[in-house]
Amino acid sequence: MRKHTMPALNRLALATLSAVALLMILPPAHAADDASDAAEDAEFDAELDALFDVGAPEGAAAGSGMKWSGYAELGAAYTLPDPEHWSRLRARVELAGSGQLAPRVRWKLNARADADAAFDLEDEHYPAAVRRDQRRNLILREAYVDLGQGDWEFRLGRQHIIWGEMVGFFFADVVSARDMREFLLPEFESLRIAQWAARAEYFAGSSHFELVWIPKPSFDEIGKPGGDFYTFAALPANTVVTEHKPSDSLRNSNWGARVSHLVSGWDLSAFYYRSYDVAPTLYEVGVGTASLRHERLHQIGATFSKDLGSFVLKGEAVHTRGRGVNTLVAAPVPGGRLLGLEKTDMIDYAIGADIPAGADWRFNTQLYGRWLDEHRSTMVSDRLESGLTFQAVHSIGNELELEFLAVSSLNRSDYMLRPKLTWKFAPAWRAVTGVDVFGGSGTGRLSAFDRSDRAYVEVRHWF
Repeated sequence: MRKHTMPALNRLALATLSAVALLMILPPAHAADDASDAAEDAEFDAELDALFDVGAPEGAAAGSGMKWSGYAELGAAYTLPDPEHWSRLRARVELAGSGQLAPRVRWKLNARADADAAFDLEDEHYPAAVRRDQRRNLILREAYVDLGQGDWEFRLGRQHIIWGEMVGFFFADVVSARDMREFLLPEFESLRIAQWAARAEYFAGSSHFELVWIPKPSFDEIGKPGGDFYTFAALPANTVVTEHKPSDSLRNSNWGARVSHLVSGWDLSAFYYRSYDVAPTLYEVGVGTASLRHERLHQIGATFSKDLGSFVLKGEAVHTRGRGVNTLVAAPVPGGRLLGLEKTDMIDYAIGADIPAGADWRFNTQLYGRWLDEHRSTMVSDRLESGLTFQAVHSIGNELELEFLAVSSLNRSDYMLRPKLTWKFAPAWRAVTGVDVFGGSGTGRLSAFDRSDRAYVEVRHWF
């Protein structure tokens, strides 16, 4: 069998990530502090975490053991390519309650409600299925109890389980389901869909062990054909799509294990996850119909981060077995093509750097890619699909923040550009305005949304 190789830059990225496993077995050079969760880059994300803190309530009435917080938001987006239309006129309210029932017994409840008038106003633009799907939403975001015993922490209920986080995309964050009806444009905090899960965590010095069982998995919300960011953009509007999800049998549970370790300043982790894919696979297309299914996966992954003084180096890689890649072959009808599906092992990876520059500037750059073990010429993707991201953030005083994010494929011409301005005009208020631009040609993931460029504004108040 002929061997296939990757370009040197991508081999370097994968080699760096594979060193995680070796470093994890080396003894630490010195005693290290306990590992802690990475701080959010944005100040308001940190403020939101503080508002939603599930520890002992501050400022609550004596003996009440309860704390309530949340936010209200108004947002509007206007899609610019012809036909121009309103794509968001949304009011959103999110409310969270938390409390402490005993010294190591805590609870949290979080729900969100949306109402979007754009899908009533633009009823001639959006198909009925899209309007029904996105006009109103009510979601229980979190509902769990925390229990502590010795070095063990247990969390039972609907919860977010975050195993990785790179700028712009999901790589090692394989547990989270996502609301993809606006692609990956919303903040990840609001985009993630929690899982009903039982999680056990064990803390031992600079090591952290985690076991997860998900008896009834949640899956991505992808919307309906004809939506601005429908995942399978090539399907015509009004296509009747059937999504086949696994039954509620315990045999279809997801489960996984993760270990993290701090070695000489390297924050390393490795995991195994057995699950149904949160993202659906398109496996059949007929006249006006299509079928989706969720495939059973085995995933082995690793992440690392290291503060090197002038910048922070970080990366993620995941080997997946069981996922299929679509193929297109010639059909008997002249000019027609038939959709197929071929399974292959694959590696998704990203390696990047966070680079502060003085007190007012931050930069991030990443190389990401997907490598297919078995590749056929009929597949809709290349053996190696890779790309670059670049992010620049500039703070102006304590109130204004400018941000620019660019994403581009290295295989084709598709790209995404996202300039935005954040104005923190009061302690509990924030306004955001920006533009999302997609472009390119061919079958790229980003160029598929070339007609969904938009300008938007959001105003949020925390309470």
